[in-house]
Amino acid sequence: MPSAVRVLGPPLLALLTLLAAVPAAHAAAGDDGWSAAPAGEARPSFYAEGGPGTVLEDTVSLTNRGRTPVDVSLRAEGAEVTFADARLRLPPRTRTEVPFTVTVPAHDATARLVARDSDGTSRRVPLHLRATVPTVAALTVEHLSVHADRITYELVNRGTTPLAPRLAVHADGLLGPLLDRAPRTLPVALAPGSRTELSEPWDGPALDSVEVRLTVTAAGGARDEARVSAGVGPWGAVAGGAGVVVAGAALFVVRLLFVVRRRGRPGAAPAEPSCTEPELTGAVS
Repeated sequence: MPSAVRVLGPPLLALLTLLAAVPAAHAAAGDDGWSAAPAGEARPSFYAEGGPGTVLEDTVSLTNRGRTPVDVSLRAEGAEVTFADARLRLPPRTRTEVPFTVTVPAHDATARLVARDSDGTSRRVPLHLRATVPTVAALTVEHLSVHADRITYELVNRGTTPLAPRLAVHADGLLGPLLDRAPRTLPVALAPGSRTELSEPWDGPALDSVEVRLTVTAAGGARDEARVSAGVGPWGAVAGGAGVVVAGAALFVVRLLFVVRRRGRPGAAPAEPSCTEPELTGAVS
């Protein structure tokens, strides 16, 4: 009876030949190719961390395992990278290390270093960038204004972190407090750098002079306060008249002191009576 080896001789020999060729082909591809990777200890990718605008340094390693030189150009995708040498020739059986600098962007990003040979073959190495932005909580209250039926204002996030603001409203009139709303969380989320216009319902008195105070707080110690005064009805005119009376009284006192000092000087001529006070009195009335 023929042996199994003889029966399956030609197919078996072909299969054994193919299996033996697979490792040889893999070894040839590894020996004849070139590669790009982070220099130093085995790293699958680059990683850079720092404040926005920080310039960091690292090194890319180019290895030519072949028997002929390879011309390679370097560039970056998605990041601001400067290579010490962006075009170079890799001698056979050598490793070349190329330093580079990368600028950390304003936000986290994933970029790539791209090495390309003269035949158009490319090697890409990931570059992960992390922007470490300091956490700052800050906000301001701006453009506060009192209307007949509402109080309008703007909140501005001046920090680097999102904020959930809390608002307290207080108003005083000539005869005492008119409004006192306890702090409450507003239904808004302020992103860093954002500005939001808001309003509070307000049923102000028909005749009064009011001062409105808004106090805003948020996590992280953010706090600001804004005040505004408004005259409603004829009280505004009364307040203006009172200002004129005070100014006139102050002017009269200054002139009276001047007259007393002149009379107290030796040889000073008697001061002539002033005729301006009646005019001020008449203006006030």
